Amino acid sequence: MATNSRRFAVVSGASSGIGLELARCCAENGFDLLIVADEPEIDDAAAELSVLGHQAHAVKADLSTIEGVEKVYAACQGRPVDVLLANAGRGLGHGFLDQDFDDVRRVVDTNITGTLYLLHRIGRDMRARNEGRILITGSIAGFMPGTFQAVYNGTKAFLDSFSFALRNELKDTDVTVTCLMPGPTETEFFDRADMQDTKVGQQKKDDPAMVARLGFEAMMKGESDVVTGWKNRAQAMAAHVMPAEQLAEMHRGMAEPGSG
Repeated sequence: MATNSRRFAVVSGASSGIGLELARCCAENGFDLLIVADEPEIDDAAAELSVLGHQAHAVKADLSTIEGVEKVYAACQGRPVDVLLANAGRGLGHGFLDQDFDDVRRVVDTNITGTLYLLHRIGRDMRARNEGRILITGSIAGFMPGTFQAVYNGTKAFLDSFSFALRNELKDTDVTVTCLMPGPTETEFFDRADMQDTKVGQQKKDDPAMVARLGFEAMMKGESDVVTGWKNRAQAMAAHVMPAEQLAEMHRGMAEPGSG
């Protein structure tokens, strides 16, 4: 990858959905791109984004593994990363005790372990340069106990919390951390999580382009967080005052298999 004076963005989970739209926002705003996913569609995404006039390089890597993150870091070829959009994530529906534990482990390793390692590798370089912007895709799901989605919501609770902590640790630097917290969004998430027969799986969802645009704008302004959509903002506010047991029951109504 040639080094040049254009700004450089790394976007994980960019083969579709919010990640692809975040990459599009970067391309439209003059960034060269390194986009990452563990699916072959990432090559199609790179070809699509290259049409916008800037370099878009695809890396197929499993971000649930240390080796996958190292592959991404090596693909940067020493080029300074101006913005890191840590968006890769997996969902998993059904009751915890009914899930295959290998699937559970993959959600945790993708959403938490791989994300943290990517942030650690690139974030250290940003701090050394005293320059950079980070966007972490959390979720309003992190505000409530996720009945029939317990592992996913738990990982998002971790990321929501972690992003604010990392932001505070970097407050005396010129590196900013922003947490994007969307609600249900029209992506392949619910299909892949086997949640199409649930109420939340069948309800009208937010446009991923809108979600990405608001997240990108918040990141570029250096804001701490953004909850996308007024319904999601209302739900997030309610989650701060309602008892956890009541929130868990509310989530059951949305995510219980067959509820749709």
